[in-house]
Amino acid sequence: MKFRSIVAIISILFFGCKEHTSSNGSDAALRTKANELAQKFILTDGHVDLPYRLRIKNFRLDREYLGIPVSTTEGDFDFERAKKGGLDAPFMSIYIPSDYQQKPDKGKALADSLINMIEGIVNAHPDKFAAARTPQDIIANTQAGKISLPLGMENGAPIGDSLENVKYFFDRGIRYITLTHGKDNQICDSSYDTLNRWNGLSPFGEKVVAEMNRIGIMVDISHVSDSTFYDVLKITKAPLIASHSSCRFYTPGFQRNMSDDMVKALGKNGGVIQINFGASFLDSLARVNHLLLDSLEKVLTEKGLTSRDSAAQPIIDQFAQNHVELYSDVERVADHIDHVVKLAGIDHVGIGSDYDGVGDSLPIGLKDVSDYPNLIYVLLKRGYSDDDIEKICSKNVFRVWNKVIETAEKSVQ
Repeated sequence: MKFRSIVAIISILFFGCKEHTSSNGSDAALRTKANELAQKFILTDGHVDLPYRLRIKNFRLDREYLGIPVSTTEGDFDFERAKKGGLDAPFMSIYIPSDYQQKPDKGKALADSLINMIEGIVNAHPDKFAAARTPQDIIANTQAGKISLPLGMENGAPIGDSLENVKYFFDRGIRYITLTHGKDNQICDSSYDTLNRWNGLSPFGEKVVAEMNRIGIMVDISHVSDSTFYDVLKITKAPLIASHSSCRFYTPGFQRNMSDDMVKALGKNGGVIQINFGASFLDSLARVNHLLLDSLEKVLTEKGLTSRDSAAQPIIDQFAQNHVELYSDVERVADHIDHVVKLAGIDHVGIGSDYDGVGDSLPIGLKDVSDYPNLIYVLLKRGYSDDDIEKICSKNVFRVWNKVIETAEKSVQ
């Protein structure tokens, strides 16, 4: 995140100028309405990496650190910015790096510590945050003016070799599990790995999916290989989510995103793809040209400057003008939503920003959790109805989540 300040400057340059040049009455009315809808509708985000960011910062629940989740200039999420942006229920990512897969407990202790951290934040700020284990919990918390912190575990490695751990993590509050992360694990193959250890789901992974259906945990197919995705579709009795993925249509060759056929299949399954905001997920040009930041850093360093120095401003301005393609923008996020709607329908798309997880690559106009109204504004401009926007904000994910709960309840009857 070393160039967050440069990103902010470029954001102001381009997004700010765009806002200024379209300031007619109807545009102002749309912006007002976007802000109103962000506050009116329950807004969920499928993936926010706050827990791991706080862990890296050695977060402690004492007076010195207590305010970090409430108000801070660091990272992409805190209470005040979330309230401003209308965010009601960010899924806290219980992220388990792939290297933990080689350790004896496969990251179970780390998962527990991150869950404990979120529980600690809720207990320390009961007027601001609340736990949430069902959509109904989120509705009640929102009505009480609180931000819900539901939990999703990114990487199923901590399940280890015991199906009993699926229930263990359910009891700890986990409501979705991303089956793997950057490497193949004991459950399935990863989109980022080339080993294809299982050519999809492992035999144990098939049991894990069935057990998640039985217990009531959403199956998250972000990060998995294509073959894993299709294996899961054959087994699951409940709809799936892709908690933080985007469309491969705009990033050819980037296997981490979903192909058109996968998006269509997810729609037929009744599932939801929640669009990731990272540059690598949004635009092929942005993926390649993000590397140009290194060249800007080198120029400033050679001149003995930092991005905060006034003498650096002309250099940054010129760089921004020369490389407008460096970052994607809020319009491209809307393009991904459009594409999913075209392929699968309005009922199968949501938001999975990956805030606090993709560093400086966030799109212009969506730099932190205060910016969701900018996306709603673009969707309104493109003709999306209020009902459509409410589905994208939360109703689609709630439908899947409730169906997963219903499937689990039927399994014990």
